[in-house]
Amino acid sequence: LLSAAYLASTPALAQDLGIEVGAQAPAVTVQSLDGKQVDLGSYIGKTPMLIEFWATWCPNCRELMPTLLDAEKKFGKKVKFVGIAVAINQSPERVRRWLAANPLPHDTYYDTQGKAASAFDAPATSYVVVLDKTGRVVYTGLGGKQDLEAALKKAL
Repeated sequence: LLSAAYLASTPALAQDLGIEVGAQAPAVTVQSLDGKQVDLGSYIGKTPMLIEFWATWCPNCRELMPTLLDAEKKFGKKVKFVGIAVAINQSPERVRRWLAANPLPHDTYYDTQGKAASAFDAPATSYVVVLDKTGRVVYTGLGGKQDLEAALKKAL
C-alpha cells in the first residue's frame, strides 16, 4: 500500500493486482466514521458487493466517482456499495469533513489499522473489488477509468 502515490499516476490495471479473482472475500472489521466497529462479514456472502478503497486526496478516486455513482444509481438496489477510506494521510475526521462537503449515497468506513486493505491486498487507492452473493471475488480494478457496469453484471 505504500506504493499508492506511485500507482495513483499509472493507468488503470484490471486483474493484475490485489486479491485473486475467484477467491473467497475475507470477513474484515472496519470502523464507522463515528468510531463503531463494523464487520463486513455481515454482508459478504449474503449480497453482491462493490467495495472501493479510496482516500480524500486520491485523484483517481475523484476521476472514478461519477462512474461509481452512476453504477450505484443503476445497481444500488441489488448490490451493497461500500467505501473504505484508507488510513494513509487522512483521519476519520478528515473523511467526515470531506463527506460533509461531498455526500455519498453508500456507507463509508475507515480502515483504522489497514487490516481491510491488507486482507484484500489493496495495491493502492481507487482499488475496486466486486463480490458475487456467495462472497467470491468476480472483479478487481484500479484507477479512475473502470467499467464498473460490466464488473457488476458479473456479480448478478
